[in-house]
Amino acid sequence: MVKIHVPITEHRDASYDILIGRGLLADLHALVAAACAAPRYAVITDSHVGPLYGHAAVARRHDATWHAELFEFPAGEWNKTRETWATLSDRMLAAQLGRDSAVIALGGGVVGDVAGFVAATYLRGVSYVQVPTSLLAMIDSSIGGKTGVDVPAGKNLLGAFHQPRLVVADLDTLGTLAPVQIAAGMSEAIKHAVIGDADYFAFLEREQTAIAAKDPHALTWVVQRSVEIKAAVVAADEREAGRRALLNFGHTVGHAIEASARFAVPHGEAVAIGMTYEARLAEALGIAERGTADRVRALIERYGLPLERPETAALDDLIAAMQLDKKARAGTVRFALPRAIGVMHGSEQDGWTVAAPERLVREVLATP
Repeated sequence: MVKIHVPITEHRDASYDILIGRGLLADLHALVAAACAAPRYAVITDSHVGPLYGHAAVARRHDATWHAELFEFPAGEWNKTRETWATLSDRMLAAQLGRDSAVIALGGGVVGDVAGFVAATYLRGVSYVQVPTSLLAMIDSSIGGKTGVDVPAGKNLLGAFHQPRLVVADLDTLGTLAPVQIAAGMSEAIKHAVIGDADYFAFLEREQTAIAAKDPHALTWVVQRSVEIKAAVVAADEREAGRRALLNFGHTVGHAIEASARFAVPHGEAVAIGMTYEARLAEALGIAERGTADRVRALIERYGLPLERPETAALDDLIAAMQLDKKARAGTVRFALPRAIGVMHGSEQDGWTVAAPERLVREVLATP
């Protein structure tokens, strides 16, 4: 088992560990109890993960040291809503879970975001543990304490920062993932490599076949290295006041695609498309080295991810959605852009995002 510590510099009592290994779900009760002791636990999951792991997670409920109850909601990004948050909260209130209870988020990114938001707001906040079961959730959404739900105006526009007490990533759960889910996770892995590690990017280029085949050693390194990169960024910038904005490479366009397509495009695919366009935008602005966009595009394509915006994402709708992006300031859309593979543009003094004229953004988005 690998343990990666996330030292939240702004609030040291919010620091936590990320555990990466195999067979960890078998010891989940002990791991959770050690890091997040509570008399009762609400295990929040969805209709896909519940039958796979949820029932086993609460099977020890008659054990005097483990009182856990399952709260399941329908799977799918389209269920990451205020209504789901309200229903789960009401069910927990009906079960008379007190402020000394804790939440366990068991599932992919949607589960982690919704369950984290429930934990952040239930009785003004209770502790929680992230137990990601998808590659995307393991290396991205379970780390950093961002929680929230989607609304018609856009993705993650309602939420809260609420750090978990522990993250438990059992690599055995990756064995049940379909190839499309592995590819979706690799979208975020590519992002991590672009923003912080050229050698890691080269590894992803070199080991694509092994990763696609779910080779245990290759996937273990993907999870570990991506977690290390993201943990280092979020540890120094808990609430996205500075450097953490770099993690949004590909997300300004990606989130706009999700919103304009009414979340019919999976998050990983939307980010892949976003990185393709945003890398091209970086070159058009004279920020990125020539050839950066081609290399990013080639690696995304090798992992079977889409490269172009879907027909449902009309250009005007994308521009409108980007105006509502959390990084937008005074109506100006801002982007986190690379200078080269492994190096992002920006500084503490000048900021980590770049404003781009709408004319150029439209031009880039309109180019196949």
